[in-house]
Amino acid sequence: MACGGAPDAQTAEELLGEAEGGALATRVVGYFPTWAGDVNAIQYDKLTHINYAFALPTAQGGITGVSSGDARLRSLVQAAHARGVKVLIAVGGWNDGNDSAFEQMAANAGARTTFVNNMVAFVNAAGLDGVDLDWEYPEPGASAQNFAALARELGAAMRSRGKLLTAAVVANGYYGDGIPTSSFADLDFLNIMAYDGGHPHSTYDYAVQSLNYWVGRGLPRSKAVLGVPFYGRSPSSYVAYSQLVAWDAQAPYKDNVGDVYYNGIATIQAKARLGLQQGGGVMIWELTQDTQGATSLLNAIAQVLQTSGGGTAYRLVNKLTGKCVDIDGPSGADGAVIHQWACHTGTSQQWVMEPTDSGYVRFVSRYSGKVLDVSEVSTADGARLHQWGWVGGANQQFRAVSLGNGFHRIEARHSGKVLDVANCWSSGDGTAVQQWVWSNNDCQQFRLEAL
Repeated sequence: MACGGAPDAQTAEELLGEAEGGALATRVVGYFPTWAGDVNAIQYDKLTHINYAFALPTAQGGITGVSSGDARLRSLVQAAHARGVKVLIAVGGWNDGNDSAFEQMAANAGARTTFVNNMVAFVNAAGLDGVDLDWEYPEPGASAQNFAALARELGAAMRSRGKLLTAAVVANGYYGDGIPTSSFADLDFLNIMAYDGGHPHSTYDYAVQSLNYWVGRGLPRSKAVLGVPFYGRSPSSYVAYSQLVAWDAQAPYKDNVGDVYYNGIATIQAKARLGLQQGGGVMIWELTQDTQGATSLLNAIAQVLQTSGGGTAYRLVNKLTGKCVDIDGPSGADGAVIHQWACHTGTSQQWVMEPTDSGYVRFVSRYSGKVLDVSEVSTADGARLHQWGWVGGANQQFRAVSLGNGFHRIEARHSGKVLDVANCWSSGDGTAVQQWVWSNNDCQQFRLEAL
């Protein structure tokens, strides 16, 4: 503490200490299309892998759409490798729903061998790091068996040369079952296309369901890379995120502009945390639809991965009761009540502190991706704490003030009031956490216990 003064408000950096690394902690895979974008405009420092999309297979095992000598591809590989970023060639894509070339090629052993040999030659000639197999979509049954044969043979050819084989897959359901579990061992990771599902088309809940589907089928979490969209959808159109920002300056801070639904910064960051903590990273379709600077979604992802230090989290342990700040339920919903509960190892009691500015942080739940929030932006004593999606409000920002005894008071930015266990004498599980004017009571003091 400062001599003769008030306790010091510690910065987030001081609280997090050396545990917070600056490097990306997990995969960030970005698709870069053959038909759009500037190689020199890519934010390479925020990516680990780039998939150049798309080459196309032929029924006989050939490759069309792009050549290994393509000058733009060569430029991409040179720029990416100079920054330690891997580049793969993505083969397939939507192609107007016509996957007949994949079907015919994969069903024929000779054509599969030709395709594998052509892919090896392409990867070697272009100096690539591997292949992303984007067959949209093998169906359960014979088609799935042919996919398995193709993945097994192409995977063996890539691995023997120190290269990667990945695959883009649907979020869940019937076509998901077209990827047999036997192929999981042949693929380095799966890029899960958790978008284009319903309206709104790519919610946080849909992302959770998608990860649960693949992990539930036996895919290792380290191979489950969560896909996020850099575009919006209405019932009749697709709109790039950059276009939405051009239409509406507030677009980065919400998830729809009119009937076009997309993922703004808060949702993208919640999904990035989910991909980091429950999967093997984040995948993006696609990089040219982003903006630059403060509104960039790729920048928002990088902020999460850098400030979370690979998942460093804290429990907030109350001095009076010895219990932990916890989400009721636990629930992933906006408005879920924050209460105290006996401390345990569950993620509903784990909070990542992410700096905002001026020494304030947001407390982000590792369970839900949502933040501590003072209900109704109230400044009154007794206003309850709940969780809510990040909107940047002062009622979602706090600073931890050291009391010099191993505990902190946690002040809300908008009110100056502190987290407080309701009634101040209750030690029961389920007692609500509220805000109250600071009175130096033990029920207002919390230990930040690093996990």
